[in-house]
Amino acid sequence: MEFHTVVIGTGFSGLGMAIQLKKDGREDFVVLEKAADVGGTWRDNTYPGCACDIQSHMYSFSFEQNPRWSRSFSPQPEIWRYLRDVTDRYGLRRHIRFGVEVTSARWDPDEHRWHIGTSSADGTGDYTAKFLVSGIGGLHIPNVPKLPGVERFRGKAFHSAQWDHDYDLTGKRVAVVGTGASAIQFVPRIQPDVERLTIFQRTPPWIMPKPDHAMPGWVKTLFRRVPGAQRLYRDVIYWLLEARAIGFNGKPGLMKVASRIAKAHMHKAVKDPDLRRKLTPDYVMGCKRVLIANDYYPALTQDNVEVNTDGIREVTEHGIIDERGVAHEVDAIIYGTGFHVTDAFDYLDITGLGGRDLSKDWRDNGIQTHLGITVAGYPNLFFLLGPNTALGHNSVVFMIESQIRYVSQAMALVEQRGAQALDTRESAQARFQSDMQRKLVSGVWTQGGCKSWYLDSRGVNRTIWPGFTWRYWLRTRKLETQDFDVVG
Repeated sequence: MEFHTVVIGTGFSGLGMAIQLKKDGREDFVVLEKAADVGGTWRDNTYPGCACDIQSHMYSFSFEQNPRWSRSFSPQPEIWRYLRDVTDRYGLRRHIRFGVEVTSARWDPDEHRWHIGTSSADGTGDYTAKFLVSGIGGLHIPNVPKLPGVERFRGKAFHSAQWDHDYDLTGKRVAVVGTGASAIQFVPRIQPDVERLTIFQRTPPWIMPKPDHAMPGWVKTLFRRVPGAQRLYRDVIYWLLEARAIGFNGKPGLMKVASRIAKAHMHKAVKDPDLRRKLTPDYVMGCKRVLIANDYYPALTQDNVEVNTDGIREVTEHGIIDERGVAHEVDAIIYGTGFHVTDAFDYLDITGLGGRDLSKDWRDNGIQTHLGITVAGYPNLFFLLGPNTALGHNSVVFMIESQIRYVSQAMALVEQRGAQALDTRESAQARFQSDMQRKLVSGVWTQGGCKSWYLDSRGVNRTIWPGFTWRYWLRTRKLETQDFDVVG
């Protein structure tokens, strides 16, 4: 089956690209989705308490604002419903092939086409396209640690992104491995129901108060009836969030102020000095992802909760033995250990010019892109929310919108030139990478004294955009033709 464009994934990135294609007057595209519905990470993560940590009025498409958000930080079901509503409003379902997983992609230099291999239950076969757009992001492959002896465990074990809702935790002894963004949301929800909750923490996170609140009815009415009111509210949120980038990028003094707020937040809820010691980070705030929660610390102070910082030696048939040799009998293990991020692209089977293997290129030389969108030697291939375009301070949907406009320009340039393809020049890519790493070296992610999922196996930050998002918007506002070779 041949199309002008194949888009992979139906999260914010894939749906945003599909909408842009329709705005450009294109109907000859297809969106391939391995699951049975749209939504990406907001479809898959259904654990108790799952919610966004960026205000929903900002964490949404600027061209499709929702005046009906129930809270400032909306829960997962509401965000998923928003994505399904957007899908239906723009008539995207007829372009989506559900249950089709992309397994490979190969560029044919003679045909100037991508040949996309897939696997599906209905055997729809492979696809051919002039342009290939990856909207898979970096938060879709659960990171399940290989704990010694875990195969012997006779209880229930699952990752937070694969929550087993059929398993009743009531009255159970539960071990939670990891204290990241997911864990601090589901721990307070399950704590009242379980008999015993043992949390195995390797590194404590910095946690700020969460300024969440229900959206008053009069505000929702105002947003519906007064043109521009919600956009103004969104703009205020944007600039408040954007100001946080100053502290992340070489201004550690500002992070010290924020860390004092975080410590006061912890001290208000946690009176036990030993527990405070366990929960106090020894690295600069921002080095790891900064989390927000109002109910996590209070949950840890309950009588049925233990925070264990001794590490895990092994898993037995009936529980976990920590590094001090203490056995903890548990009925269930829940992994709150996040996702494969910097190595998420190792799973890609993408072949470019001259038989180049993208995953091998990136393993051998480090991840190299231009603007996190294109890669030299892989014509007409585009990544949305690709390397070095994730954020620690603002909404990634803003970045996605900048990228889909940029990809639209690239496609238009090929069409206007009567050409077949666009390939990034090595020199442009090298300049971008040099600029990125120079800025990242002075940022808190490198200088903050921690190891995080932002860094690859070599300790290089391949995840975060180092700076203001409006600068990224400026860099992607107009495609610079001198950065590319027009082919055919």
